[in-house]
Amino acid sequence: MFPFARSRVRTAAQATVLGLMSGVLLAACAPAGDAPTAAQHEATTPAPAQVPAIDVAAPGAAGGTEGGDGSQIELGTLSERDIADAALAGELACSFAQDGQAPLLFAKGVVGAAEPAQGVVKVSGVVEPVRAPGGFDGMNKNPTFTGRGTTIHIVETGTASGGGESPPRPATLTYQRGDGASRSVEGMWQCGP
Repeated sequence: MFPFARSRVRTAAQATVLGLMSGVLLAACAPAGDAPTAAQHEATTPAPAQVPAIDVAAPGAAGGTEGGDGSQIELGTLSERDIADAALAGELACSFAQDGQAPLLFAKGVVGAAEPAQGVVKVSGVVEPVRAPGGFDGMNKNPTFTGRGTTIHIVETGTASGGGESPPRPATLTYQRGDGASRSVEGMWQCGP
């Protein structure tokens, strides 16, 4: 074969391959005649069904626990033995109780001490230790107790009822768990000898 014929054949082959590849690329990019376009697809897709709102507060309100993993915070009253077994150090005490029942929280501290007040609370039948900074003085008015994975806030909600050296004051105890769950209980906060 002649040299000019070889280059002519090579050029024709390259042009043919280039033409075929261009056609394949254009066909891949072009929408198919039967396939719907994005706008047509959106127009024919039904709107999602409206789901009624779920009242997530209702289950927690029934048990008193809000948020968290859904398990209830079960606060129990402390027996005299629970308190004695805790061997709390301190000269004066504070307690939170509901309507004349045994306390839900009991703590002791030293007046004027930097040492934290020590207390106990019963959760799900287990007595847990808690602490509040500032000794007795630190827990006398709206204290915050902390324990393993828990925080307990006592907030006075009214004036003392009755007289004497240490009359009870209406208050709210809010127990907060590490997972975000909380439970609030109304009762009386009383501190003194």
